[in-house]
Amino acid sequence: DIPIFALTPNISTARRLALYRNVRPLHFELHTDRDESLAAAERLLLDKGLVKRGDLIVLTVGEPMGQPGGTNALKIVRVGERL
Repeated sequence: DIPIFALTPNISTARRLALYRNVRPLHFELHTDRDESLAAAERLLLDKGLVKRGDLIVLTVGEPMGQPGGTNALKIVRVGERL
């Protein structure tokens, strides 16, 4: 199974996400800048040992940042290339 890490600043959202199979919610403080948030998410996953340098990960985000709504951006990243 491929893990899904769901990073959210909202504790109640994290609790709901925990009900889904293979979803591991993580509390995460958003930054106002999308690229800064994505880099911070990558660092968090690295620091927790959930991914390693060289892994491919898929990041999704909704913009504007911090507003409820749908996902409208998707990025495929090789861990460690931007850090």
